[in-house]
Amino acid sequence: MHIAPHDNHNRPIVDMNDAHVPLVYFNIVRLKAGESFDYRVQGYETCIVPATGTVTVETCGETFAGIGNRGVDVWDGEPEGVYVPTDTGARITAQTDTETFIAGAQFAETLAPFAVRAADLDLVQYGSDDTKTHRKIKHILGAAHHDRVGRLLVSELFTVGAGGWSGFPSHKHDTDRLPEETRHDECYNFRFKPDYGSGLQMLQRADNEPGDAYHIMNRSTVLIDKGYHPCCVLPGYEMYYFTILGGHSQRSLKQYFQPTHADQLHTIPGIMDMVAKFK
Repeated sequence: MHIAPHDNHNRPIVDMNDAHVPLVYFNIVRLKAGESFDYRVQGYETCIVPATGTVTVETCGETFAGIGNRGVDVWDGEPEGVYVPTDTGARITAQTDTETFIAGAQFAETLAPFAVRAADLDLVQYGSDDTKTHRKIKHILGAAHHDRVGRLLVSELFTVGAGGWSGFPSHKHDTDRLPEETRHDECYNFRFKPDYGSGLQMLQRADNEPGDAYHIMNRSTVLIDKGYHPCCVLPGYEMYYFTILGGHSQRSLKQYFQPTHADQLHTIPGIMDMVAKFK
């Protein structure tokens, strides 16, 4: 499902118990310096990540100041975030003008909050220009925080260079059938550089059968509930997408690669390192 760019007025873009992706939650909050935003998402753990600007986060009686260091866009510095436990209230106060992502996943237990600073990011770069699959992933809540988070995975993905494919070889994660696959609902929010760039999100429900394709633009949101889902950016543009994954039965993601294209795993440098980081 594609949700076109719009002003959400600080209300959830993907709310609790969404009909398509009930395991995840997503909001974008825009604040002027000095403004605050309070929230509590029942039954969901969340992660606050400034897309731009700097915020202070208060939750569980703790204060995390100076979160976020980016200026004009998501390419301008490294991401930072704060993990907010399930059923816990949080206040975001803008130290500068800010656009802030709130990512969430269903989880029944209440853990402890913590901050993720730029030095704590789990980074991976894979693919190649020759295979048109070159990209960089910055894991905010990835394998490094596996023991501190319930079911939520949060990452930022960047194309390297202008143009190319991401999420290829095509894979899915819509069914719990270990050890082959886990069910993880997924949500993307896209950005392009320059911001009038655009791309394509594919969603193929079954191998070798026609699927759907969505024209994605700056600030498009895409919900991945079922099927194989590669995406691409037009030549001459860079693409970014904020990625939220919520697991149904476990946090670690087990991707199932589309049989028709599985041989491509052997053509893309470093792809198995990428797979290993989604834990």
